[in-house]
Formats: sequence, structure tokens, C-alpha cells
Amino acid sequence: MSVQERKERERAGRERLIVATARELAEQQGWDAVTTRRLAERIEYSQPVLYSHFRGKREIIGAVALEGAAEMAAALRGATAGADGPRARVTALARAYLDFAEGNPAVYDAMFRLDGGLAFAREDTPEPLKDAFAALLESLGEVAGDGVHPGLFTEVFWAALHGLATLTRAGRLPPEDAGRRVELLVDRLAVV
Repeated sequence: MSVQERKERERAGRERLIVATARELAEQQGWDAVTTRRLAERIEYSQPVLYSHFRGKREIIGAVALEGAAEMAAALRGATAGADGPRARVTALARAYLDFAEGNPAVYDAMFRLDGGLAFAREDTPEPLKDAFAALLESLGEVAGDGVHPGLFTEVFWAALHGLATLTRAGRLPPEDAGRRVELLVDRLAVV
């Protein structure tokens, strides 16, 4: 292995460590607790080393969001892979989405609530974000209904899922009715 390859591998390892530590700290104490000083202390590198990888917290949030988008896409595809028929796929997708949001609140915030400097719904949208949307579209596009643009339907269904996830997490919706909400969403919006 060349010196350059070793340095690149070490750099990539430090970036993974920074992102993993930020994510862990955010999940434990919230994003307000994630500071470059605290990250530097936890990973035992100086703040200048952190800044050599990320210009600041915003870029770290963006890196966590991209990692989360890839994980969410995999979770959605995994949940829908074994489902039998469109209705079962959409129901599995909705449950997997809500489970991901509930199980990864700091990551979900990085993806959809905080400014990570990422472009959404544009030509320069990063691939992990495009792929996460594609994972939704794969199951939702087939139930959009006649004359309804599949991408537009996916956006509306996604917005409904995001609203359910956000309101449930905030304690505005009782969690015991989550399953009934999914069924109602699938029954009323999806043409299955």
C-alpha cells in the first residue's frame, strides 16, 4: 500500500469516526450537544483536525443525513421486498418509514429538520437523498392512480408519513393508534 493510499484510508476512517461520534452524541443528548469542542474531546483529535474534514457542524449534520438516507432506503427496500402485492408493499413501506423515524430521531432530524447544507429535489441533490426518494417511489408509484403523476403522489404520501412521524414524536398523536393511522393512510390515498 502506498503512503498516499494509507493517508486516504486514515482520513476516511477519521471522517467515519467524526460522523459516528456526532450521531451517537446527538442520539444521546440532542443536536445542541454536538459541538466541535465536544467532538474533538470524544474522538481525541484536535478541533483543527475536525475542521480539516468538515467546515463545521452544518457539514457534519449533512454527512449524518446522507448516511441516514442510505440506511432509510435500505430499510424501506428491505421491508417491501417480501411483501405480497401493492397494498402489502405500501403498508410495509409506511411502517418501515415510521419505525426508522422513531428509532433514529437524531438522524431523522439531520435528514429533514436541520440544515445540513444539502439540496433536495434539485439536479444537484446528493445521490443518497435521491435514492431514498427512489425507495419510496418504487412502491408508491404503482398505487398513485390513473392520471396522477407517481412522483407527485410519492411526495404527498411522504409528506403524510413525515407529518405522522413528527407529530407522534412530539407527543401530539397517541402512539397506540399508529397502526390504525397507517391503515387509514393506505386506504384513503393509495389505489390498491
